[in-house]
Amino acid sequence: MRFETRAIHGGLDHDNHARAIVPPVYHSTVYELSEAGKQDDELLYSRLDNPNRRQWEALAASLEGGAGAAAFASGIAAATAVLQALDPGDHVIFPDDLYSGHRMMITGLMNRWNLHSSFVDATNANTIREAIRPETRLIWMETPSNPMLRITDIAAVCELARSRGLISCVDNTWPSPVNQRPLELGADLVMHSSTKYFGGHSDTLGGLVIAREENELMERIRFIQRLGGAVPSPQDCWMLARSTRTLAYRMRGHNAHGAELAAFLARHPKVGAVHYPGLSGHPGHETARRQMHGFGGMISFEVKGDASQTLKVVAGAALIRRATSLGGVESSWEHRLSTEGEGSKTPGNLIRFSVGLEHPDDLKEDLERALSVL
Repeated sequence: MRFETRAIHGGLDHDNHARAIVPPVYHSTVYELSEAGKQDDELLYSRLDNPNRRQWEALAASLEGGAGAAAFASGIAAATAVLQALDPGDHVIFPDDLYSGHRMMITGLMNRWNLHSSFVDATNANTIREAIRPETRLIWMETPSNPMLRITDIAAVCELARSRGLISCVDNTWPSPVNQRPLELGADLVMHSSTKYFGGHSDTLGGLVIAREENELMERIRFIQRLGGAVPSPQDCWMLARSTRTLAYRMRGHNAHGAELAAFLARHPKVGAVHYPGLSGHPGHETARRQMHGFGGMISFEVKGDASQTLKVVAGAALIRRATSLGGVESSWEHRLSTEGEGSKTPGNLIRFSVGLEHPDDLKEDLERALSVL
């Protein structure tokens, strides 16, 4: 089945004994066991497994082309589980332009757990190669990056990782599997904040880890998922699976509107720079063309003003909402520096813009209104 068909039908047969077109939500936390005691395929306790999570994980794995998936209560929980699957003393290479929440989790939690980390320019595979140490275990990629939309050559870095016996993991939250499938490019693991484009409506929190093959590493991640307990509720799994049925068609709108709004901003006299891999002038454009099927709905742009003026631009919109998340059907943006806080290297005049599914002409009018304060 092709992607759109799998998004609608994938996972529905798991624990769907009534053959419901829309499976129910299983709110029960416990399940009755066989008279002979628990059997291998029986459900026991909802933290460990439940029908809705089985359905959601099967669907997510299918869309990324993976052998299996583990669902979490948030993207941060998913990322933490990947790192906790390593051993204390291991070393991980991260991009220097990394989602700030992940950076805080790494430096504030995992480093205290004695996991070592390096942050490097991930747009250059040679820079990553030079950062490899004897204790390096994993290379983490985030492409396009957050918030500067820098591009990493996934196939090249995965080949490097494979040649050194290292694990490769790609945060694929921004592209979604509609626009980019890292497992097909050689990655071992894909991670998502399913809160974003999978959910798509800014109303459900979730995270995913999807593996190219079932192996000891994936079993370790599942062990952390079940014993650590940072799992989504049955309702969350049901909501995410329901929303994913329209993912392919929502992403077509995000892609089209993102490209149109990026071109509009690139021509605007009050905008100094636009970071969007779909623009031919973007330094990672050619790599993005090779590994992406669409360029997404995320744009970062720098206005011709200072941080205080940029805050006024963000406050000046009537339609675009001031919010830190992304991937919803509604457009939102933020002054990224103030959101990231102390230690951020994001330019003070940068706005991170999640382009939604409103009519693009309405969004252009709103951008003109907001930019008029400069």
